Amino acid sequence: MSGALPPAPPPLRWVRCARLGLHLLWGMTTVACAYPFLNDAVRLWLKRRWSRQLLDILGIRLAGHPRGMARGREEALAPGSLFVANHVSWLDIFALNAVRPMAFVAKSEVRGWPLAGWLAANTDTLFLRRGQRGQTHAINRRIAELLAAGKDVAIFPEGTTTDGSVVLPFHGALLQPAIDGRHPIRPVALAYFAADGRRSAAPAYAGDTSFGACLAAILACRSLSVRLRPTPPLAPPGVAAGADRRALAASARSAIAYALGMAAETPAAADAGGYGGKRGLPEAPPGPAAGALPRPCADTRGRT
Repeated sequence: MSGALPPAPPPLRWVRCARLGLHLLWGMTTVACAYPFLNDAVRLWLKRRWSRQLLDILGIRLAGHPRGMARGREEALAPGSLFVANHVSWLDIFALNAVRPMAFVAKSEVRGWPLAGWLAANTDTLFLRRGQRGQTHAINRRIAELLAAGKDVAIFPEGTTTDGSVVLPFHGALLQPAIDGRHPIRPVALAYFAADGRRSAAPAYAGDTSFGACLAAILACRSLSVRLRPTPPLAPPGVAAGADRRALAASARSAIAYALGMAAETPAAADAGGYGGKRGLPEAPPGPAAGALPRPCADTRGRT
């Protein structure tokens, strides 16, 4: 492919693969043997450190330090917040955890993944079987319990992954616990970049791409970076009682798309629902045209 960066040499890929396997085993051992005896603060610290190490093993740099997310910062939200992000890859969870450890809502298929599924099930992941209304109600009850206990929860309301070139419409059903409990909602824009600064689709776990093909594409890149950009909280310090979740979901999507430079709506339009605090933002930075992103690394993917 013209303009593509040279891929990582095979020895580097094998070293990364071996380190990744050892890292997963270490994580499972820690969760199985140490977690039952640790308090929440230590568990969160371990989750954050493990996630940062995972990104490092894969050659992924956490770009900058997202303000408004990390605990202990003056501008950060208090514990018990709902984080809403666009969804590109299975790496998204670890990128968020590397900054601020939290519980996640994931599709039920993740539970069946070797090693990673067991780890997810034992580290505050809630599994949702899509298309079952009763399941959504059960997950919402669990989200409400976690938020009320002062624990952060993250959701991906697109309901699927993309290659990062678009932000799909958001589903609002899982926002209801934050609305009912008046918990802060923080949209977070997430994007991956190659070493040359271009957005990269290598980590995208979308379409017919298998997990193995996605991992191979990541390992083939010499280096990547992931950037998290939190946007202003929606209706801080809490969500207005009676807020419409569909309008709130649309506002969150507009804020994330705008932060990624691909907004289809202006900040004023995003405020129309009355939930955003985004007035007075500068003009959106120029973004890539809609469509597939370039692959700067050698394309090692296959289709299932």
